[in-house]
Amino acid sequence: MKIICVGRNYADHAKELGNQVPDEPVIFLKPKNSLLSPGNNLFYPAFTNELHYECELVVKINKNGKFISPGKAKLYYEEVSLGIDFTARDIQDKLKKKSLPWEKAKAFDGSAAVGQFVPLSKFGNPKNLHFQLFKNGELVQDGHTADMLFGIDVIIADVSQYFSLNIGDLIYTGTPPGVGEVVISDRLEGYLEGEKLLDVMIE
Repeated sequence: MKIICVGRNYADHAKELGNQVPDEPVIFLKPKNSLLSPGNNLFYPAFTNELHYECELVVKINKNGKFISPGKAKLYYEEVSLGIDFTARDIQDKLKKKSLPWEKAKAFDGSAAVGQFVPLSKFGNPKNLHFQLFKNGELVQDGHTADMLFGIDVIIADVSQYFSLNIGDLIYTGTPPGVGEVVISDRLEGYLEGEKLLDVMIE
């Protein structure tokens, strides 16, 4: 099982972090130890003083494939959820200044929280899904897949040119603006089309 992540897939999020808006998907991976399954809480990592949340639509791959065309990509997923790409922002900033990889900031244990998966057919068009993240009951992120720079099918097609996709792989499709810091005792709740799928406490 692979965890494939897309960075800077919402123009406003790229801008809020001072990054350029990409002209192709920005892809990075997380190891399976990064996965924080539903019902588990995240222990605040000792190596960071600035832990950020990034709520994202997550797609689960349902068949093996490689060199997938955008027109066929919809055949490779049928379930979606919400996830949080936890990021040690202070560590990431230091690494970026040195032009070094981000793994220490992005791929640590528990850094890929995921909620309950539901059939995509329940919501209809994947190009127009609305999702929200609440921190301690306050709305902090409000996203629409219509605002993605690269849609789900384009992402799957692009990724499959480099990596074989396998059943059970997860694709985190990028975060909208509104990312921010969490501290111990914070509670994060994610809703897709009004349905709560994600609930994570920081311990």
